[in-house]
Amino acid sequence: MSVAENIKKLREDKGIMQKEVYNEIGLKPAHYNKLEKGLVEPSLDILDKLASFYGVTIDEIVHYSNATPKAVTLEDKTAAEQVRLIAQLNDKDKSTVMNIIDTMLTKQKFQTFFEQNIAQ
Repeated sequence: MSVAENIKKLREDKGIMQKEVYNEIGLKPAHYNKLEKGLVEPSLDILDKLASFYGVTIDEIVHYSNATPKAVTLEDKTAAEQVRLIAQLNDKDKSTVMNIIDTMLTKQKFQTFFEQNIAQ
């Protein structure tokens, strides 16, 4: 599929009207319509805004398929990517993850303190 077809399919799969997309990313209606029809190529800035709007990467727009998503694992991601993925969670899940991290960091600090000060 072309990028234009992917942009249109992504919007339709999300059940969103063109108006909502072009208003959100700051385009004129005619320009957005031309994007979906393939009459103009999207700039990197527009692709970035679309990716942000849909919560996907630019690569996912360029290579869009509505296939079942793959499981996300953090171990093969950079620290920045891990933080970005955590930031995408809803507030309750984000809070849970942060509480787990806080608990683990506190446990580690106590373990280090114990080893350095008491276990000798």
